[in-house]
Amino acid sequence: MTRFDSPSLSRRTVLKAALAGAAGLTGAAALTTSRPAVARAVPAGGYEELWVGSDMGPIKVQVQWARRGGSAALYMLDGMRARTDANAWSFETNAFEQFALDDVTLVMPVGGESSWYSDWYNASNFNQQSVTYKWETFLTRQLPDALAARGVDRTRTGIVGLSMGGTAALNLAAHHRDQFRFAASFSGYPWLTAPGMRTAVRIAMLDAGLYNVDAMYGPPWDGTWVRNDPFSQAESLRGLPMYISAGSGIPGYADGIENMVDLVNTVNGMALEALSLATTRAFQVRLATLGIGAIYSFPNVGTHSWPYWSGELWQARPHILTALGAW
Repeated sequence: MTRFDSPSLSRRTVLKAALAGAAGLTGAAALTTSRPAVARAVPAGGYEELWVGSDMGPIKVQVQWARRGGSAALYMLDGMRARTDANAWSFETNAFEQFALDDVTLVMPVGGESSWYSDWYNASNFNQQSVTYKWETFLTRQLPDALAARGVDRTRTGIVGLSMGGTAALNLAAHHRDQFRFAASFSGYPWLTAPGMRTAVRIAMLDAGLYNVDAMYGPPWDGTWVRNDPFSQAESLRGLPMYISAGSGIPGYADGIENMVDLVNTVNGMALEALSLATTRAFQVRLATLGIGAIYSFPNVGTHSWPYWSGELWQARPHILTALGAW
């Protein structure tokens, strides 16, 4: 069945070991609410786990504070199979280490499986979902309010994501230009209303948690699909620094095949990356037609998997820091 992100267990083990050095950054968990409070200075470096109030209940947020206490922040969105215990950027990549010496706070919200980080109409009835997703509200109101109480400037924020999260990063940036100064999509699907894409999303969401797409955006003709389609909202991205990437779908250095599970993961990743490449190239043409600039990366090899997204994050890093003034 269609999947929009499918990390390999063996790769997780390797990458977790690479992050062992980050353990020393760990601090005590904290509880905060979404209500604005008197701002304090941003903690200078260190790791913390916050619980932030939302319409969905308390949301766990993993935070690595800016090295020198700067006020810039980078939101990092997960993929379709976002877990409830940790954001995959924290254990599938070395993101913490990549930005450990930089003056930007990394913000990794936890959860949001199959949510596309948007505000849904209703809870999904197929899987008896207990709450209605309100991720756009959380990421653009409640979370910025909570971080502002710790000294983070809500107007000096960048947002990046992979796969589902890459599409969401562009959408959120388009609709909240007062908040986001930079956006990056790694292997996203920026033409969500392309022929066949609504069906592909429907199948993917059934596969990743048995979610009903109609509870999210309504039927295919509902205008909410267009609102959450970067291709359709491209004009709203004018002037925003962007980094947009997609691999070729051809297996590369991270796609070693040692068993049948590896083979299935690789074949699945090839198909998903090819779909991402097609929609990303179409988005590139759309932006060019409108005279809107962006930084693009189209490696000759790469499937839909975490090692490639970790590499693209490193390539995007200087553009992120420049846009946020966080060197």
